[in-house]
Amino acid sequence: MTSEDIIEKEADTDVSATPPQISVNPEIVTTSSLESLQSDGQRKIMDIVDKLRRTGLNGVVQLPQLVVCGDQSSGKSSVLEAITEIPFPRKENLCTRFATEIVLRRDHTPSISTKITPDKTRPAPEQAKLREFSKSINDFSELPALMDEATSLMGLGEVGQGNSRAFSRDVLSIEICGPGRPQLTLVDLPGLIHSENKSQSKEDVRLIRSLVEEYISNERTIILAVVSAKNDYANQIILDYCRRIDDKGSRTLGIITKPDFLRPGSDNEKDWIDLAQNKDIYFELGWHILKNRADGELGMTFQERNSSERMFFNDGRYRHLPRDMVGIEMLRTRLSQLLNNHLKKEIPHLKKELDIKLKDTMDEFGRLGDKRTTISEQKMFLMGISTTINDILKSAVKGHYENPFFGSVEMNAAVDSTENIRRFRAVIQHLNLQFAKQMSRYGKKFVIPPPNGKGEESNSEDEDEDGKNQEEQNVDLGVLHPQKLTRSAAILWVQRVLERSRGCELPGNFNPLLISQLFWEQSEPWNGLATAHINKVADACKNFVEIVLQHAAAPEIKSRLVGLRVDAALESSLQASRGELAKIIADKARPPMTYNHYYTTTVQKQRQNKYASALAAVTDTLTMVGKHSVNEREQTPIEPQMPKGRIVQDMDKFSAEEALDSQTAYYKDELKYFIAAVTKQVIERHLVDTLPSAILSPLVITGLTDEEVEYVAAEAPEVTRQRNFLQGRKEMLEKGQEAFRLAMGGRG
Repeated sequence: MTSEDIIEKEADTDVSATPPQISVNPEIVTTSSLESLQSDGQRKIMDIVDKLRRTGLNGVVQLPQLVVCGDQSSGKSSVLEAITEIPFPRKENLCTRFATEIVLRRDHTPSISTKITPDKTRPAPEQAKLREFSKSINDFSELPALMDEATSLMGLGEVGQGNSRAFSRDVLSIEICGPGRPQLTLVDLPGLIHSENKSQSKEDVRLIRSLVEEYISNERTIILAVVSAKNDYANQIILDYCRRIDDKGSRTLGIITKPDFLRPGSDNEKDWIDLAQNKDIYFELGWHILKNRADGELGMTFQERNSSERMFFNDGRYRHLPRDMVGIEMLRTRLSQLLNNHLKKEIPHLKKELDIKLKDTMDEFGRLGDKRTTISEQKMFLMGISTTINDILKSAVKGHYENPFFGSVEMNAAVDSTENIRRFRAVIQHLNLQFAKQMSRYGKKFVIPPPNGKGEESNSEDEDEDGKNQEEQNVDLGVLHPQKLTRSAAILWVQRVLERSRGCELPGNFNPLLISQLFWEQSEPWNGLATAHINKVADACKNFVEIVLQHAAAPEIKSRLVGLRVDAALESSLQASRGELAKIIADKARPPMTYNHYYTTTVQKQRQNKYASALAAVTDTLTMVGKHSVNEREQTPIEPQMPKGRIVQDMDKFSAEEALDSQTAYYKDELKYFIAAVTKQVIERHLVDTLPSAILSPLVITGLTDEEVEYVAAEAPEVTRQRNFLQGRKEMLEKGQEAFRLAMGGRG
C-alpha cells in the first residue's frame, strides 16, 4: 500500500474546492433529513443525555454516543459528514489525527463553538494551555482554520515532517447548535494503521489502536465500523477489534463504503454483498452500504449526493438488496431506531451509575475530613479529633467499654495482647496483678522457712501461668533467682551481718540498724521488678494510644500529632513515673519505720509458733504426781520446764534469730506497702490517670500556636487538589441527578 492510500482523503481525491452548501449561517445547512434521527420520545431521552454532557459528566460516567471508526482510507469522515450533513474541512493529504467529537444540540440561537479536552497524561501546564482553547465561529468556512489552530496547539506537525508528532490523544469538541439540530453526539476517530511507514511510527500505530479500543470499549457506545470495498475486508483490522470487544455484535453496525469501486457482476462484488447480508461476519445490528461521492461529484450538494446514491443502489445486484440496508437516508432511520432502543436500555443503568458515583464521591469526601484551609477551620478540625480521642481515653481509663471503638473480646488471645489492648483498664489491672504476684515470688533475695519449719513455699509457685520455670521468668524480669536457705543458714547469714553491725547494745540484743541492713539486702530485687513493670505499662500505654490515634485521625495527621505532642507527653509521663519510683526507693533506704500493727502481730505470731513448737517437743517428758485416797483419785500436772537443750547459750545466735524474725515481719509489711505505692503512686498517678489530660485533650489543642496548628492540620496540596476535584465531580453528579429528576417530571 502506498503512502497515498494510507493517508485518508475524502473520496481519495484532491478536493481542495469548498463545497457550495457551506453557508455563512450554520442554520441554513440544517436539513429536514437530520430530523429523522430522532422521534419526539427519543428527543426527550436525548435531552437527558445532552444535559448530562453539558455538565461535563462524559468524563465521569460513560454516556451514550456514536463512534465512527475504521482503517485509514475507509471513508469514515465521509460517513460522518453524510450522517450529520455538516461539511468538514478537506484538503490534500488530510487524515484524522485526533478524536473529533461532534456535539449536535438543539438551541434557539445558531452557533458553532469548539474546545480541546487534553490528554490526561499530559503535564499539567500543557493541559491548562489546551483547556484555554475555546473558539466560536459563525460560518463553517472558518472550520478549516480553526482545526489547523487546534492541531498546532496539540503539538502536531506536518505528517511525515521530521520528528513531529503525527497523532494525539487530545479530543477536539465541535458543538453545533441550532433550532433544527438533533441532540446527538458522534465521534470521528483516527483510522487504524496496519503498519509503520515513513510518515507514521510504531508509536503512532500503538497510540491509534489504544485510542480506538478505549472508545469502542465503552458499553454505551454504538460502534459504526466502517470498511472500504476497495480493500479485502478480511484485512481490515477494525473488524477484528469489533469482534473481540463486542463479541456478540450487539452494539456494532457495519458500514460498507465505496462499493462503486467494485466491478459489477464480479465475484468480489458478490462477496461484499454477502457480507452486507450478514452471511460472513455476523453483527446483531447488521450491515449497511453507503456510496461516497465519486470523482466529479465533490461539488454536489448533500441533496444531489443523496440522489446519486439512490440511482446507484437501484442498479445491478444492489437493487435486490432490502432498501433498509442501503443509502444514507435509511442509515439515519436505522440509527434512529438503534439509538432509541439503546437509550431505553442504557438510561436506567446510567441513572444507577450516576447514583453510585455520587455515593462513592461523597465517601471519598468523608475520608478527606472537613475543609481546613484557614487557622479557624484547622483548629475546629483538631478539636474534633481531640474530642474523639479524649472521650475514648476517659472511657478506657475507667473501664467503660460502651463506645464501638472497644469492639469485642478476643478470648483466644492474652489479656494484654494487641487483640485485647483496646480494653485498656482490664490490661492495666492484669499487669498490676502480675506485678503483685511477681513481687511475692521474686521480690526476696532469700527464701527462708518460718521458725517452726512449716509453711515453706510450695514448688508449685516456681511456675507461672504460661508454664515457664522460675529461672526463665527471672530472666524475663531481669532479676536473679531467689536463693533458698535453710533456717540455720539464714540465722548464720544474719549473725554474720550482726557481727559487722555491732553497736553498744548488751549481749543478746541487736542494733536496730541491723534490721535495715537485712531488709535492704532481702529487698534488692524490688527496684528491678518495679522498673520492669513501669516499662511494661508504659509500652501498653503507647500501644493503646497508637490505636486510638489511628482510629481518630488520618495517617498524615496522626504522624504530625505524634511528633509534635504525643511522644513528648508519653515520655514526660514515663519520666515522672520513674522519678516517683526513685522517691519510693529512697524512702525504702531509710531506717525501718512502720505504724502498722501488722508488723507487731506478725512478730508475736512467729514467737508463739516458735514456743509452741518447743513446748510440743517436751510434752512427752511430762510426769504426773498422783495423790491417791479411798474415795477419790486426783491428778496434778507438774509445771513444765524448758529443756536445757532449748536454751540458746550463744548470745549472737540468739540475737540473730530474733533479728531474723523481726526482719521477716518487717519485710512482709513493707512488701504490701511497696506494691500499693508502685501501683497507685507510680502507675496510676503518672502513667494511666494522666492519659486523657496529657494526650491531646481540648486544653492541649487550645494551647497550640497558630504555626503548630497549621503544621498539624493544614491540608497537603495534593489533598486540596483532591478536594477541589471531588467538589467539581460532586457538583456535576448532582446536576446530573437534577437533570434526571426534571426529565422525569420532578419525581426522584
